[in-house]
Amino acid sequence: MTDPILSSSLSKSPATTSTSGHFTPNPINTIEDTGLGALFLQDLALKILYFQGYMTGYKVAEALCLPFSGMVDQLLDALKRDKLVEIKSSQMGLGEGAYLYAITGAGITHAREALDRSQYAGPAPVPLEAYNDSVRRQSRSRMLVTSRNMHQIMGDLVFGDDVFHKLGPAVNSGTSIFIYGAPGNGKTSVARAIGNLVLTQSMYIPYSIYVDGQVITMFDSMNHQLAVEDETGQQNGRMKGRKDLRWVKIRRPFIMVGGELTLTGLDLVFNETLKYYEAPFQVKANGGILLIDDFGRQQVRPRDLLNRWIVPLENRIDYLSLHTGRKIEVPFDVLVMFSTNLPPKDLVDEAFLRRLRHKIEITDPDTAHYREIFMRVAAQKGVVYSDEGLNYLLKEWYLKHNRRLRASHPRDLCDQIIDVSRYLSTDPVMSREMIDKAASSYFVEL
Repeated sequence: MTDPILSSSLSKSPATTSTSGHFTPNPINTIEDTGLGALFLQDLALKILYFQGYMTGYKVAEALCLPFSGMVDQLLDALKRDKLVEIKSSQMGLGEGAYLYAITGAGITHAREALDRSQYAGPAPVPLEAYNDSVRRQSRSRMLVTSRNMHQIMGDLVFGDDVFHKLGPAVNSGTSIFIYGAPGNGKTSVARAIGNLVLTQSMYIPYSIYVDGQVITMFDSMNHQLAVEDETGQQNGRMKGRKDLRWVKIRRPFIMVGGELTLTGLDLVFNETLKYYEAPFQVKANGGILLIDDFGRQQVRPRDLLNRWIVPLENRIDYLSLHTGRKIEVPFDVLVMFSTNLPPKDLVDEAFLRRLRHKIEITDPDTAHYREIFMRVAAQKGVVYSDEGLNYLLKEWYLKHNRRLRASHPRDLCDQIIDVSRYLSTDPVMSREMIDKAASSYFVEL
């Protein structure tokens, strides 16, 4: 696959460094470098000790994703002076990081008070401003595809050139794509192929975000893939040395949601029990792609969904609500893809469609494309292909029944032929008998 072109025009900020088009969080050496208050970090360390029990200083630092020397050691010293933690044992010659710390009775009381405010006890968060800056500097809008490599990106998908040449500019827009057409013609496959392009790139996101004393969890192992080790010495998504371990290196996200999507799922999700937030889908997808599959079949009306995203789609800024009533601003750097089997006129009016930048119809394949798809699928699945068998299939099971060709039919019919051949202990071939058996158990008159 040809790699997309990335722009290297990135500016500098105190929180981050950018070199040759690559974003890397700056190393942190002091508590002030974190952008967080010392008391907040002390409470976070205390909660971790409360849940974990006995821990060495190095383990506390690992849980906080902060350096021990010059940072976590100072936090533990402060907690020790306040008699909230104590040293249970030490190993001479291994340094203070090897000391075994335990929470005291007073520390348990203090930890429970902190847990009443928030039960978050994980990696130290990064300030909202630092996160927003990182999104802007890693903007996926700098990713470009050209007509030369579009066919490589789409892989084995078979479409007319007009579809390919519409998809390329749509991907480069980095805004929104509305893909529609009859079921079974590869809309979701197109979206996944574009998603695979995004996954060839990597970016940094924080484990969590801090704003106004609240924590928003960001990294999601279900939707984010860790980047593999690269030439800069990164491994398993985490940076080594004194670098800011609060950031994790991931593949650019490709997140797909379907009928489960609701309006509440597009805002900050506050857990009443744990008392911290989870970032919504579109924030987790920042820097990548969010696919709304089966658009129109969500629990929320299409009009309400688009109303929610009018401002983000046009201004590339999203506004989220804290339970305190405060609105926070985050970049909306997401390529939103809507995929639907329903006619556009049944979903939204012209004014709403106008706000969706690129509208692309995935049409039924013609006979030549259908044949090419069938040949490729048969070769992949081990079915013996023949033009004679295909002509018989088209005549008897399509023309006579006035049935439309679908791009998914070759795959499904080959699977049917394989199932029948296994049952009859024969070779999977496109004979008339096998085609009749496969088609009669696959097609249904509607």
